[in-house]
Amino acid sequence: MHPPVRLVAIDLDGTLLPSLGTRVSLRCVQALKAAQQAGITIAIATGRRAAFTIPLLDGLDLRADTPLITSNGAVTRTLGGQLEGSLPGNLIDRCQMPARVARGLCGLLRPFGCVVFTFDRFFDGAGRGELVLEDLEQAHQRIALWVDANRGSIQVVKPLEDALPDSDNAGDNPIQGMAAGTVEQMRAAEKALKASPWAAACEAVRTEYPARDLSILDLLPLGVTKGRALERLAARLGVSRRETMAIGDNWNDVGMFEWAAQAVVMANAPPDLRTLAKVRGWKQAPSNDHDGVASVLEAALKRLSAAPLATAD
Repeated sequence: MHPPVRLVAIDLDGTLLPSLGTRVSLRCVQALKAAQQAGITIAIATGRRAAFTIPLLDGLDLRADTPLITSNGAVTRTLGGQLEGSLPGNLIDRCQMPARVARGLCGLLRPFGCVVFTFDRFFDGAGRGELVLEDLEQAHQRIALWVDANRGSIQVVKPLEDALPDSDNAGDNPIQGMAAGTVEQMRAAEKALKASPWAAACEAVRTEYPARDLSILDLLPLGVTKGRALERLAARLGVSRRETMAIGDNWNDVGMFEWAAQAVVMANAPPDLRTLAKVRGWKQAPSNDHDGVASVLEAALKRLSAAPLATAD
């Protein structure tokens, strides 16, 4: 029997957000606020970068010190607080990929689809230069919604390697890369990466959206995953694994599921991930379109409120 939860890491897309739109349901908002009021730390853990995550949480009335694990674990910031230059929140943790590794990945993965690198910086007040790619038309053909939503932050550099110079300034290095294409293309890309010398120099996590025949291969600095970022955050907060819960819906959440003692997989997760969840003993929540996060948090709050009575027996 696990103790009451003190830290909950919640994925964004496909978990807290509905399948269509970006408005968190009223029930989920109320559950998030109730959990925070009960002393549970709510952490948002997403593959999105911080500047693209914070607007989605606007209006939810979450605490300013709410941790945001972004870029699949490469950067952890608070939701609010004193700004660091133009970047949101207070920086807690950040990892970056050496430029030479990023350049090598460009050459390896370019044949499989669109390649993008993310930087934790603003080139100007609008944020242009946070996302760098070399073929905007190719990106729009494959991930049009992403391009349209991020257009103000995109800089085109061709060849992409020119955006990745060797530098003594760590801030010039990317925090994350990604390759995007069809499910078949990204499975082939992942296979090629695993067979290459670059496999030992980075982390790669694939997410799939079969209904759209879309897959993304996230490329992260060595040792970086959502799970490791969650582990470091828990240590900072003085919370144990047994008191930590992770809720998510895709393969980039597996690191969190494996570290947190209380893992919850959404009903809308890919079938093979739900099969793995049964094997591993991870719990399943209703889908994102049926307030799965709220259901899990409401149950955790009931258990928390009952904990003093159990202790007294």
